[in-house]
Amino acid sequence: MEKQHGMSKEEFRYPLERKKEFQDFVNLQLSCPSKGHLDVELNEVGRQQAAAVADRLSRETAISAVYSSDLKRALETAQIIATKCSVPEVIQDPNLRERHLGGLQGYIFHEAVKLRPDAYQASLSDRTDQEIPGGGESLDQLFNRCTSSLQKIGMKHIGERVVVVTHGGVLRALHKRAAPTEGRQRKILNSSINIFHLSSRDEWIIKAWGDINHLNQNNTEFLEADSGGDNTTHYASG
Repeated sequence: MEKQHGMSKEEFRYPLERKKEFQDFVNLQLSCPSKGHLDVELNEVGRQQAAAVADRLSRETAISAVYSSDLKRALETAQIIATKCSVPEVIQDPNLRERHLGGLQGYIFHEAVKLRPDAYQASLSDRTDQEIPGGGESLDQLFNRCTSSLQKIGMKHIGERVVVVTHGGVLRALHKRAAPTEGRQRKILNSSINIFHLSSRDEWIIKAWGDINHLNQNNTEFLEADSGGDNTTHYASG
C-alpha cells in the first residue's frame, strides 16, 4: 500500500517597525515510518496537500522568500508553493531537516522495539541531551540547530512575510522556543498553517496553530493522511 507522505506548514510575519519587527513563517511535515533524515519523496496525496496550501498562500499577503529543508519531501512542497506565489527560488537549509533518528530511521515503531531496542528506548528518554544510537540527534541538538536557523532567517527578512517548509520534529522544537512554559504540546496536522511572530528583541509569539481551513475548503479526506508528525520528538514542559 502506498505510504501517505503529506506535510504541515508554518508561517511568520513582521508588521511595521513600531509594532516590533515580527515575521511570518511556514513549516511542512510528513507522516508514516520513522523517516528522520531519510530522503522520502512526496506521493500524490502530499502533492495535493501542498497545492492546497500554495493556493491559499497565493491569495494572501505577498511572500518575500521561501526557505526549506533540503530533504525531498519538504523541498518539493516548497517548490510548489514558490511557483504558485511567484517566488523565483527556494532557499535550501539543512538546519531545517527533521531530527536524525539514528537506528530508528526506516522502522515502524513496533518493529524498532524488537530490532533496535537501544534506539527505541533512547527515543523515549526524558533527557533532552540523550542522543539516539546509530548517529541520531538529541532533542537539544535539534532544538539548537533549528531555532538558530529560524532566528537567522527572521533577521534577514525584517518587515517581510517568509515561508519556511520543514518537519514535525522541527515544529515541536520551534513551539517549545516560542512557548516554553506551555504544559501540553499542541497537535501537528499535515499541511496546517502555524504562524509565528519573531521580534528583533528575541521574542517569539505563536499567533496561529493548526490552521487547516484550506484543506477543509478543498477536500477533507486530505486530513486522513495525517499522523501528527514525528512521534519520537517530544519535549517535557518547563
